[in-house]
Amino acid sequence: MLQTTFGAVSVDPADVADFLIGAPLRILAILVIAWFVNRIARRGVRSALKTLSSGAVQERVGAMRAAAPSALLQTQEHSLRSEQRIDALTSVLRSLVTFVIYTVATFMILGEIGINLGPLIAGAGIIGVALGFGSQSLVKDFLSGVFILVEDQFGVGDIVDLDGQTAGVVDAVSLRTTRLRAVDGTLWHVPNGEIRRVGNKSQHWSRALIDIEVAYDTDLDHAEAVIARVADHVATEDPEVIEQPEVWGVEQLGANGIVIRLVVKTRPSEQFRVSRELRRRIKAAFDDEGIEIPFPQQTVWHRETPAKA
Repeated sequence: MLQTTFGAVSVDPADVADFLIGAPLRILAILVIAWFVNRIARRGVRSALKTLSSGAVQERVGAMRAAAPSALLQTQEHSLRSEQRIDALTSVLRSLVTFVIYTVATFMILGEIGINLGPLIAGAGIIGVALGFGSQSLVKDFLSGVFILVEDQFGVGDIVDLDGQTAGVVDAVSLRTTRLRAVDGTLWHVPNGEIRRVGNKSQHWSRALIDIEVAYDTDLDHAEAVIARVADHVATEDPEVIEQPEVWGVEQLGANGIVIRLVVKTRPSEQFRVSRELRRRIKAAFDDEGIEIPFPQQTVWHRETPAKA
């Protein structure tokens, strides 16, 4: 073995050649492999998300195929919404995958140039544990946001009720928070990790549920026929009504009158507008037919006591 001595330092030409030629080649190979793996992983992330999203959607659509009209099973709005969810998740997960791959590649390169990785890995582990304890709620929000988007629990434009406390129209959904716009205009910021239960009032289809109260002396058959006639007219004229309205009948015997329930299935988020139009027309029809809409009444008995002698 040929060695050259410079002062007190002995240099092996083979080691020098390996450091000048072999190490750069290995570093280049690590970078090329990392780049190749990153590209494959980024493509795999999008394909996996499309598969997950498609599977969840098909499961829900299959369960309601018998009840929902075919027009609602596949719509352009639904496809656009799915694409938006996939794009949001893909962007974040791709960044995460890229960070992990190039972090591993960086440690491998540092090892190739002779840096001791033990202290670096130990320090990174300590920092990771500290960050993990300090950001538990952030991680919880992030994971909850991922599942909300993947499972399509709700999306922008949906009318939702969160745990019976916060309700409104979804203004934006990120991986950390959900923004809701309430009816009075208040914008609520809700951390995804705090969402335990969601009531979505506008997913796939909606239902206008109307309780109409009539007086106790009303002919119920006549009243139900008038309600059904008005609802049929609205269903014929309004394309947002997707099924024949149903008069379910007497719902309640109230203190002042009898409650008759009408239900109308509509396209998502259209139930409130349809309900208002139905109430307006039913009121006019009741006036024409002489059907009384009751108001609070009270019977007062007045008894006179004879005066004492």
